[in-house]
This record gives sequence, C-alpha cells and structure tokens, in this order.
Amino acid sequence: MGIIFITGIDTGIGKTYVTGLLGLALQEQGMRVITSKIVQTGAPRGSSPDLRLHRTIMGQEWTSWDKEGITCPYCFRFPGSPHLAAKQEKQRINAEVIDAATAKLSRSFDVVLMEGVGGINVPLYAQYTILNFISERKYPCLVVSSSRLGSINHTLLTLEALHARRITVNALFYNHFISTTPVMAKDTRQVFERFFPRLPVIDIPKFDPHAQEIKIPPELQDFSRRLSRQPKA
Repeated sequence: MGIIFITGIDTGIGKTYVTGLLGLALQEQGMRVITSKIVQTGAPRGSSPDLRLHRTIMGQEWTSWDKEGITCPYCFRFPGSPHLAAKQEKQRINAEVIDAATAKLSRSFDVVLMEGVGGINVPLYAQYTILNFISERKYPCLVVSSSRLGSINHTLLTLEALHARRITVNALFYNHFISTTPVMAKDTRQVFERFFPRLPVIDIPKFDPHAQEIKIPPELQDFSRRLSRQPKA
C-alpha cells in the first residue's frame, strides 16, 4: 500500500477524523499502519493535537515516532497557513525534511496515512503548495468533503485540480460531522456522484472519538479491505 495522502476541501473539514478512523480500520485488517501530520499549526512543537486525536481514535499511546517528531516534522504555534506560521518563527518549511521523515515511517510500516493541512492550494512556502507537494510525489489521495454550504464548489474544484495533475483519487469521504439540513446533505452527495460517477463516496457519520469502542462504518470497512489487499508500492 505504501503512502496515502489525506487532503480536504478546506480547513476544519474532518481530515483528522477520517485519518484516524481509516487507520483504525486498517489496523483491524492486520496492517501495520502509522499516521502523520506533515505540518501542524496552532500548537507548540511535540504536541500536535491532530496526531493525538489519531492516536485516540486508533487506541494507541503516544509513540516514539511522535516523541521524536518524525510523524510531525513541523509544528508551529501560530494558527495560520503553514508558510505564515513558519515565517512567524523565522523558519521555512523544507519538503525534503518531510520526505526524510516519511521514508523512515515507510520502512517500518505497511502504510503511512499522511494528513495534509487545509486544502490543496495552501502554501507550504512561497508559491509551493500542498498540490505541488502531492503532484511531485504522485501520492494517491483521499479527499474529505461535507455537505456544508460551499462544499459543492470547493469539492469539484479540488477534484478537478487533482485530476488535472493526474493524481489518483481513491475515494471521496463525505463527512457528516458538520450539520446541515437533510435535503442539502442528500442533494450535495448526489451532485458529487453525478460529476464523478466512478469515484467512491464514503459516508462518515458522527462518532465519539473518545468512545471506548468505535464502530467503523460498513462502507469504510469494505474500503479498508480493498486497500489492505493492494501491494505496497
């Protein structure tokens, strides 16, 4: 399986929940799986809240990889775009540092689930975006969306941009954490299916990430089984 990149149509769209839940599902398939957060903002170094939520959902303790900063190579206090958060600390994000950390994880695990930052056109530095980063490495992607107002536009633009760069998109995760009216939720999902009929749309219902036992949605179980049968790239 190798490396899978989890991106979203915006910030706060549910990437962290999807990453942790997919990690849990793959664990149950017997896979050695680790999650990473390529850049965390709004938190001091060594305390990525997104990684901690991954670990909670997956029933894991804080790992040695986490303690050494390998699963989150960059962590900045300023709660902004990565390029600006780095600038506030007089730093510059280096994609090669992220690559080196990912390579270490990839050698020890069957699959690395990499959670991105915001949407695909968020800059890591200067004019170098998440989209540039994914495209250069040809990472297969999962895209997280929702039914909130504006999602149709943002989702279609995201998918079209990824397809234009010939990036494989394995599934669209439809996050139900963000409450909207039932009619909007149903119609938005139908729009995605009409525009991208071959793309699996996987519903992610609301769940308590701190629950003692987390029920994995059947669609996600099936998807994780298909992933686990793929050879490591």
